[in-house]
Amino acid sequence: MARWQTKAPAVRRVTVPRETPPPLQGHLRLGDPPDEPGAITVNSRHLTRGGRPWFPVTGEFHYGRYPAAEWREELLKIRAGGVTAVAAYVFWNLHEERRGVFDWSGDRDLRRFAMICFELGLDLVVRIGPWAHGESRNGGFPDWLLAAGCVPRTDDPRYLALVRPFFEQIGARLRGLTRAHGGPVVAVQVENELHDQPGHLLTLKRLAKEAGIDAPLWTATGWGHAVLPPDELIPLFGGYPEAAWDTAHDGWPRQSRAHYFFGPGRDDDSIGADLRTTEVAATDETQLARYPFATCELGGGMYTSYHRRPIVAAADIAALALVKLGSGSVWQGYYMYHGASQKVGALSTLQESHATGYPNDCPVIGYDFQAPLGEFGQFRESYRHLRLQHLWLGCDGPDLATMTLTMPPGAPEDTADRDALRWAVRSDGCSGFLFVNNHQPVETLPAHEGVRFAVELDGRELVVPREPVTVLPGAFFAWPLARRVGRSVLLTATAQPVCVIGAGAAAPEAARTAGEPVHVFTQTAGIPVELVFDAATVAGIEGPATVTRDGGEVVVSGLRPGPGCLLRVTDAGGGTAGVLVLDHDSALTATRGRLWGADRLVLSDRPAVIDGDRLVVYGGAGETARAVRSRSAGSRTLGEARDRVLVFPAPELAGEADGVFGVLPVPGPVGGGGRVVTVEAVKEAGPARRPVVDAASGRASAPVDADFDDAAVYHLTVPPEALEGDDEVLLRLDWVGDVGRAYIGGRLVADQFWYGPPWEIGLRRFRTELLEHGLELRLLPLREDAPVYLSPQARPPAYPGGSVLELRGATLVPLSRTVVGAGAG
Repeated sequence: MARWQTKAPAVRRVTVPRETPPPLQGHLRLGDPPDEPGAITVNSRHLTRGGRPWFPVTGEFHYGRYPAAEWREELLKIRAGGVTAVAAYVFWNLHEERRGVFDWSGDRDLRRFAMICFELGLDLVVRIGPWAHGESRNGGFPDWLLAAGCVPRTDDPRYLALVRPFFEQIGARLRGLTRAHGGPVVAVQVENELHDQPGHLLTLKRLAKEAGIDAPLWTATGWGHAVLPPDELIPLFGGYPEAAWDTAHDGWPRQSRAHYFFGPGRDDDSIGADLRTTEVAATDETQLARYPFATCELGGGMYTSYHRRPIVAAADIAALALVKLGSGSVWQGYYMYHGASQKVGALSTLQESHATGYPNDCPVIGYDFQAPLGEFGQFRESYRHLRLQHLWLGCDGPDLATMTLTMPPGAPEDTADRDALRWAVRSDGCSGFLFVNNHQPVETLPAHEGVRFAVELDGRELVVPREPVTVLPGAFFAWPLARRVGRSVLLTATAQPVCVIGAGAAAPEAARTAGEPVHVFTQTAGIPVELVFDAATVAGIEGPATVTRDGGEVVVSGLRPGPGCLLRVTDAGGGTAGVLVLDHDSALTATRGRLWGADRLVLSDRPAVIDGDRLVVYGGAGETARAVRSRSAGSRTLGEARDRVLVFPAPELAGEADGVFGVLPVPGPVGGGGRVVTVEAVKEAGPARRPVVDAASGRASAPVDADFDDAAVYHLTVPPEALEGDDEVLLRLDWVGDVGRAYIGGRLVADQFWYGPPWEIGLRRFRTELLEHGLELRLLPLREDAPVYLSPQARPPAYPGGSVLELRGATLVPLSRTVVGAGAG
């Protein structure tokens, strides 16, 4: 047998304990008063809100690095991705670059940002520092602070005297927007990656409260075995698919491997390791049992440092997130969820660099992070994969939050193990979810044949699937165990839950009982869908499937997942519920929300955003027009679907149907991209720059301003008609080289350390000056002996004369917005 395919034992077994010790209560000095309406509280296992378990999903978005005029549009995209809370650093050097001179205007207007979050129903997590990092100059400290004769990040009174006015400024911006006043601020993080100053963290919490900054939840980063003041701050954790702060070694960072294995471990001591001056000696995590397993930095991608420029794939991001869910996370937090652009300050650039004593040179401007939403709002493939998980958490998250981890016997302990199938169960002792991961970056995992699982749960053995299946390389999914579908019990399913469409969701043709819920599932990893119900809870099942009774079970098979695969389940008491099973490609296009007076599910190959009673679809750029593989028979292909969206339940305006979905046309053109920019070659590049290595870090240093005197220079002219309207237009540059910079009127507006994918620059924010000046592009060649890491798939095949530089093309791609179904209902 080929080494990439493994035979499995007949059945993989695990026994879930019938009883789990109750969580510790009342010991954490956190939370709202429990008698307040909608109170947020926390115990050792999970968070609660309004007396019900609560599973937040947080996405990092830096308001100060994005145009304020576009905040609302981007926050709507974030919300449409299933994110429920936005986290944002408050970078000190953005607000007080000159001592005593504060700037909270324009793109720095924290209050305006918080109010838009509130308007859109998004919670807000403010990361107030004072030291923040985020690849910011001095970690976010203004230069003047480092020359102020104090000891930063300690209880030095001189330092605290400087922090206090900054915190008071933040408090003034958030006045009336805290939870106590019904506002969106649910959590405050103090400091960042401070692992050995618990007393100082407590001081910062006290100073913040005195300044009027308050929230039910107070947090601090817990990685690196941080020592936090007991019971005062929730330790938050992270995990990244790659690490731009690692060295340029030709391989995958060792610690990243651990994030693709299920297990109870929370810490990743590699995060921030490049900045710690002492080694982490502790390995014991027993003290963490006092706190819920919460995260704030699950890698939504990865930035590019000059010396290390990895490509992070969508599956790398989504599989890691699923493994954290399977391992016990009760708070998913992503860094970054939305990319951004570093500001150029009045006194200096504001990026982390060797010049400021940091170990990594970062781009001056670009902070795209390969995030689900890019530097200019581009939708990425990872957005779709994470949204699928978030839709599920929006329905089952409260139950999942109460469930604990059970690891199977013989689970792999060595992160070098590539042969064992990785799986785990989370359960409350009565129901649960089975998680499987067969994906990790860089190294392809083998297929596993003959896979079946047996889970002993609440005195009953649940075997899934009934017949062995093959788990293919790259597969990752979660299957339900003994979950309610209406009042029936779904014992097992080889399909992943997506969401539950609520009262009134049944299409008239598909159900006769008004108000029945419709449980939506998706096929996973190409495995045939099989639903097994507890026969004692089911009176009948109608729909396009084969239904058989086998002892105490009702087995549903022969399903053809897609928009028409809707079943109607009648429970033993006569109540009904729907089960809609989508194919995986369709599920990846799903958006859910309140639209035209009902809870609806929208399928759109183009990203869809719900804004009140407006359904807005985007098209024409990058992932927004990604070709979708042909679906199963009777389903749609992209060529048929790009000019329409499917909506369930069907609105009255829908003139035709696809399965049980109503079809709405997308008016106007479907994103007419591909327009060519006029490119004038002004100057050829000089000799390739010799590598420069930073003596302190031993890592390659980025070119400085003077090095761009020898760059290849191009002048790009954009036709005025391309910039008409309010939609974003991307300049997409297909090139290969080392470092590129883009200038408009002599001002640096964008830059990139080349790492393989096209370089995209949003032009909307530069419209006026771009039409006046055009854009100047300066590109430097990449030497064959440059001490930088590039992902293998991106590496140039040849270096003519020892270096490579080529501008292959420049095109304009509109991110057009179209309102669909205006007046539908």
